Amino acid sequence: MQAWLDALGLACARGQDRATIAAGLARGDTGGMRADDRWVSGRRLTVGAVPGELPAVPAELAGQDTRNNRLLLAALEQIAAPLALAIERYGRARIGVVLGTSTAGIEESSQGIAGLVRNGVLPDSYSYLHQELVAPASFLRRRLDLQGPCYSISTACTSSARALQSARRLLRQGLCDAVICGGVDSLARLTLNGFAALEAVSDELCNPFSANRHGINIGEAAALFLMTREPLTRTTQPIALLGAGASSDAHHISAPEPSGRGAREAMQAALADAGLAPEQIHYLNLHGTATRHNDAMESLAVAGLFPAGVPCSSSKPLTGHTLGAAGALEAAFCWLSLAGEAPLPPHRWDGAADPELPALQLVGEGQPLPQSGPRYLMSNSFAFGGSNVSLILGDTA
Repeated sequence: MQAWLDALGLACARGQDRATIAAGLARGDTGGMRADDRWVSGRRLTVGAVPGELPAVPAELAGQDTRNNRLLLAALEQIAAPLALAIERYGRARIGVVLGTSTAGIEESSQGIAGLVRNGVLPDSYSYLHQELVAPASFLRRRLDLQGPCYSISTACTSSARALQSARRLLRQGLCDAVICGGVDSLARLTLNGFAALEAVSDELCNPFSANRHGINIGEAAALFLMTREPLTRTTQPIALLGAGASSDAHHISAPEPSGRGAREAMQAALADAGLAPEQIHYLNLHGTATRHNDAMESLAVAGLFPAGVPCSSSKPLTGHTLGAAGALEAAFCWLSLAGEAPLPPHRWDGAADPELPALQLVGEGQPLPQSGPRYLMSNSFAFGGSNVSLILGDTA
């Protein structure tokens, strides 16, 4: 049984609608990445903030008013019509919500606790519920009055990739007919200071796979798919989640296994799940954080699994590393390419290849997918603790 990705809503540093985001991807536009001194004391970090005003949280859900949930609303508005069709067809009890996140509303909670330290009392706006990891999923469930399974997954930077994998499992087990799945994370002082303490963040635009790479840029995003047991409409070629593979190498709490063994196992598992060989993959969205250790192990894993090469790129210089939202956001970029809305995301870097790493077949600006199908695109996500996930999207049954 296929898991069809019928609809997509997005908000990231490139904008709050698919057309704007797709246009920025086509140009490889890094303009959404900007220096900001508000997050880490004494540093001016490059971050990927979502531009513009976000939708307001409805009055009846005012107790769940966080930036995370406003980002979700921005993405939700874009899938309103197909979601209404799914509710009409399947009923609210047959639609689930599975989201990945690593921050939830921790920024609002941190501000509340800072108020307690300053003033001796928590502000009226403080709610412990803001920081609960289930908060984004429960917010969407309440907003839509859904009665299907509802939960969040928090496995750091693989969270929303695992959410897609988990949503497909709900469909296959017959527990749901449709699932809203994806991820959301917002910029937060706790997160940025944590990565800064690890000496993992870059003041300048990140530079994946370069000999000059020296750290990540943090971003924020929401990416929501409507996943269904069958295509809701036949007006376009349907896109499906064809394969998902996961591994846990448990090498270190924050450093990846240096040979890329766990990463390669996840990619191999996704290929096996989809019934595909490596040479059938038309594009790979790399995790590509621009840290020395992650890029080194991923290049080894990719070169080992794809000895003939595969077109690939890291999209993180365009959006920042969106942490719990990254897996869904980068799968969404694959979806946009399959839907014909954007070419493959170009790899933005200084071109200074690291001589210690195997060369990768990095995508240039405007590089299209083959016009005729079937087309198969893979997306990698790797996380703290050795959590690894690879997804394969395609436009074939």
